Amino acid sequence: MEQPLGFFYQGESGLVCKLHRSLYGLKQSSRAWFGKFNYIVQSFGLECSKVDHCIFYCHTALESVYLIVYVDDIVIIGNDVVKICQLKRHLCKHFKTKDLGNLKYFSRHRGSPMKGRSCCLRKYALDILKETCMVDC
Repeated sequence: MEQPLGFFYQGESGLVCKLHRSLYGLKQSSRAWFGKFNYIVQSFGLECSKVDHCIFYCHTALESVYLIVYVDDIVIIGNDVVKICQLKRHLCKHFKTKDLGNLKYFSRHRGSPMKGRSCCLRKYALDILKETCMVDC
């Protein structure tokens, strides 16, 4: 970080500001946010997947809860409704969140990595065309 243009302290040059928290738009801000998010989610009792660090989980013999982070969206799935509600409340205490309800679409990839993968978004595309009255275009 460099000193802002026009800012100077009498007799000193090259000073910078010490940040007490990350600023949106800095290269390090997403890393700082994810570090905090990781700490908050694990303090709730979820474990971070060793295969994909954007997947957190908690499961017993009968119940399971999974939290998946994708950029700025979070998907929570599982069969333990009580734990899911508790997790949502826990996240609301620490972050500004908005519950968008149940998923309407979930894109999944088919195929093998060696032969290539495909992703079908036909239903999603058709729904957008219907919504915009452009199905016959």
